[in-house]
Amino acid sequence: PAEVRLYDRLWKVENPRDEMAAICEARNCGALEAMKEIINPDSLHVLTNCYIEKFVATAKPLDHFQFQRIGYFNVDPDSTAEHLVFNRTVGLKDSWAKEQKK
Repeated sequence: PAEVRLYDRLWKVENPRDEMAAICEARNCGALEAMKEIINPDSLHVLTNCYIEKFVATAKPLDHFQFQRIGYFNVDPDSTAEHLVFNRTVGLKDSWAKEQKK
């Protein structure tokens, strides 16, 4: 058993600094309020009920692996032998899924 953390973009916009400034000016609010509007609520998904190959249980923090068809992951420094934690560092592109959406 392992915990897998799937990270995505932190911001919903390409240029957060400019967007925050525009929101602050338009709404006359502080940076923190503006930041809350452009932060990506889906930037982290934690999957707690995952299973991995037994040999990976001996991996050390920052060792890296490719999980088949999902992406590249490293062992989180918080990981222990009793509670394995992996972080996605790079996702794999799914061109087939994009074609199906057309």
